[in-house]
Amino acid sequence: MENTSKQSIVANNVILQSEDLYKYILETSVYPRELEPLKELRNATANHPTAFFGTAPNAGQLIAMILKILNAKKTIEVGVFTGYSLLLSALTIPNDGKITAIDVNRLAYEIGLPFIKKAGVEHKIDFIESQALPVLDKLLEDPEEEGSFDFAFVDADKGNYWNYHERLIKLVKIGGVIIFDNTLWGGFVALPEDVVPVYKREWRQSTILFNKKISEDPRIEISHASIGDGITICRRVC
Repeated sequence: MENTSKQSIVANNVILQSEDLYKYILETSVYPRELEPLKELRNATANHPTAFFGTAPNAGQLIAMILKILNAKKTIEVGVFTGYSLLLSALTIPNDGKITAIDVNRLAYEIGLPFIKKAGVEHKIDFIESQALPVLDKLLEDPEEEGSFDFAFVDADKGNYWNYHERLIKLVKIGGVIIFDNTLWGGFVALPEDVVPVYKREWRQSTILFNKKISEDPRIEISHASIGDGITICRRVC
């Protein structure tokens, strides 16, 4: 009986992690509600050699809901790529809302820029072409910026996730939310290192260390969700 139960659990886990189920979620609950500008940008990004950098549409749907629950008006995004999550945020926050968007690659951002302009939300975005840490440190030099952001989204170099967190926890207000993307790193965080491709090992290890540290951070409440490539939702409590 015990072996049967274990086999059933394994079988259920395989189903819950299957491509077919992910496709079902997208086609049933995500794509029918995806706004047209987001669909156009997602399709435009599909042929990019690093299209997998983009935010998963089902994760985007959850982010939009969180933004609405927070009544977010002032947000920050570390890592933009072609701008799917950026456009989604700009479409969700009020017309007088503002997003500080930071990325080292303006060329990728410019793939999404025509769709941002077409959607009429470019005025909400302050795009800064730069490494993120200097920008975050500059913001923290202004006392009025501390605790002024409602929401932050991070999808950038995994080795700096904790450095970003230490700065964002000061910039985001108490009750505000920080979301980190790719915190399951393709599922490799749960596998022995010897079965992980060599080129993925460094960021796998960085992600494992980050997940451990953030799970122990008393300044936040967290939910680690297996959506997309894994997202960690952090609510600042002190």
